[in-house]
Amino acid sequence: MALGLTAVGLAGAGAGFAAGPSATSAGTYGTTAVVNLGLSTNQAKGMQAMLMAYDLDSSMVNDGALGPDSWKAMQQMLKWFHGYDGALDGVPGPKTIVALQRWLKEDWGYTGPLDGIAGAGTQAAFARAGSYYYQMFF
Repeated sequence: MALGLTAVGLAGAGAGFAAGPSATSAGTYGTTAVVNLGLSTNQAKGMQAMLMAYDLDSSMVNDGALGPDSWKAMQQMLKWFHGYDGALDGVPGPKTIVALQRWLKEDWGYTGPLDGIAGAGTQAAFARAGSYYYQMFF
């Protein structure tokens, strides 16, 4: 299975879920924003652990909050394996989300379009990946 990363907002998240902006589309996020794209804290920790296992960002903290350092690592992974050609800026913009969708389509059952919008299908596939990596590393 190829490497992949995801970020998810927390719309409707209950206790035990990471705090952060709720986003269904890849808008412009600030350079300090936490953007979990619907992932729970544990799912985000799973993604961070996967990225750390590949030494993609030594400054990243495994805290379950996908901030700029986590997204930079994700962008690097997406660049290596899934056609990302944007800047390694830590901002999950449309190019990052398209590459994420490509990875999710290849490995995690995403069936939607490569449109750069982190909608429900993108978030569900990202959550599957996050759950898998959480179980793998914790």
